[in-house]
Amino acid sequence: MAFTQLNNVRLHWREAGPADAPAIIFANSLGTDCRLWDEIAHALSDRYRVVLYDKRGHGLSENAPGPYSIAMLADDALALADHLGLARFAFVGLSIGGLIAQQIALKAPERLTALVICDSAAKIGDDASWNARIKAVTENGLASIAGPVMERWFTPAFHAERQVELQGWIQMLCGTPNDGYAAACAALRAADLTDKIAAIRPPTLVVCGDGDQSTPPALVQATAARIPGARFELIEHCSHIPPAEQPAALLALLARHFEEHLNA
Repeated sequence: MAFTQLNNVRLHWREAGPADAPAIIFANSLGTDCRLWDEIAHALSDRYRVVLYDKRGHGLSENAPGPYSIAMLADDALALADHLGLARFAFVGLSIGGLIAQQIALKAPERLTALVICDSAAKIGDDASWNARIKAVTENGLASIAGPVMERWFTPAFHAERQVELQGWIQMLCGTPNDGYAAACAALRAADLTDKIAAIRPPTLVVCGDGDQSTPPALVQATAARIPGARFELIEHCSHIPPAEQPAALLALLARHFEEHLNA
């Protein structure tokens, strides 16, 4: 693992794979860190240069004062790409990471070889729901909302059959700094790219778990429909976190997308 000071914040990142291979940067979801992508990254790193990082306020990155914005988080990712010497790269983002991906595609389309938006949308939630979550976390901590969050992250089957893993994801969530989480919630509250994403041009794959309650499939598909040429794919028996619940299915979709657009 490595740490770099960028945009006045210390970011944690790590990479794997050949230094001269096509690069892919992965952005994690709200309340997770870059370990979210470990299984996917391991599988792809034989052919690609894979970069994982923790956004500000999460994981081992600095818990910088909030509020944050999606533009700020996208600028952090672009600064990391600059630091690593990546003139062009593919970008994969889950949930808030998907909004970061959309923002990068709008700000720096010439730098993207491919785009993947996973369980995300041009706008997620409303002011009331984000205000309530910020209040709960600020006053009572992340442990106070862990139960409802896990219900949205994973299907009932995951809860019933994979209890040991579930406890690990709860621990990851609750290890996120409360104020970093709240600052990212503020970014999600303010973000609405609905009227802008028709300008996205990099080849785009949009993916959603068929049981996602945080960003329901209809919402994610509506986002895909606004992006010219985007392909929408459902992952069966999956909720909001495909890299954890259905990694093989997600990997197959990613591998196909990257084979088409990174190895042409």
